[in-house]
Amino acid sequence: MTGRIHIDDVTVTVGRKALISNVSLHVGAGEMVGVVGPNGAGKTTLLRTLYRAQRPRSGRVLIDGEDVWRMPAKRAARRLAAVLQDTAGDFELTVFDVVAMGRTPYKRAFEGDNFDDRRIIAEALDAVDVSALAHEPFDRLSGGQKQRVLIARALAQRTDTIVLDEPTNHLDLRHQHDALHLLRTTGATVIAALHDLNLAAAYCDRICALDHGSVVATGTPAEVLTVEMLADVYGVDTRVDIDEDTNLLRVNVTPKVQAR
Repeated sequence: MTGRIHIDDVTVTVGRKALISNVSLHVGAGEMVGVVGPNGAGKTTLLRTLYRAQRPRSGRVLIDGEDVWRMPAKRAARRLAAVLQDTAGDFELTVFDVVAMGRTPYKRAFEGDNFDDRRIIAEALDAVDVSALAHEPFDRLSGGQKQRVLIARALAQRTDTIVLDEPTNHLDLRHQHDALHLLRTTGATVIAALHDLNLAAAYCDRICALDHGSVVATGTPAEVLTVEMLADVYGVDTRVDIDEDTNLLRVNVTPKVQAR
């Protein structure tokens, strides 16, 4: 098990409307790939086909050559963890209990946490800097704290693939960078939908740009985040350069108002 992802010619429809059409994306083991594009481009739909929330009408989604839609649910949960944009309501659980849910795929019904489970949970809590909140009710946390807890739950799941939909939503500046650095250094294959193009350029090995449900570009940040692509897909004027201090690609959007 290594976490190689092959999304081959995937189309998803609702009624007669295609949400994504003939999308293909191959992700190497241990790669971090950012999925970018404007609202409605199909980013979330693409990720939903990976974590088995939206079945494709056609095409295949494979992890290490195995179709995720043919895996038993528990096996799929041992292969892939997901951090979603919205939680399905607030859990009436402590932070520790929410992170402990990541261990569920490895347990029999009603089996409690063993020593290894508790160690893994504690490591995940510490990794996202929420150990001090372990016994707090999850539903009383701020949006950013909840997001970090859900990332910890994915880490506790110990999968070789992690899929995230806007993982930096609600996070402050420091924790945005902490979270993406952590994800990049886990060794897992990471696919993340991101709105912040500078974060995508800084932390992702490759970027897949979507527009109107189709792939418009795939490659390194420098290959994808061009002035021409940003104008075509986002409808904005930009300057793209390399930061002299960090040597990272930087996207500068031309404001619509002049400086005073």
